Amino acid sequence: MSERELYCDTCEGVELFESPPCADGHGADCPELACTSCGTALLVTTFTVHRARPAGPVRRPAAAPPDRRRAA
Repeated sequence: MSERELYCDTCEGVELFESPPCADGHGADCPELACTSCGTALLVTTFTVHRARPAGPVRRPAAAPPDRRRAA
């Protein structure tokens, strides 16, 4: 079993969490954790976010000509 300290919302503090026996075959890498104090379950996982690219060229506003600029 894998153990680590994490914040438990139910206990309102940092508690020891452990991986219960995994029925899915993850072994020590199981994303399910349970608080050893109260039994609250957590699912810890990672994911990748891919940024969407613009469909066309990015347009930027044209700068005002130097003689037309004004102080704020």
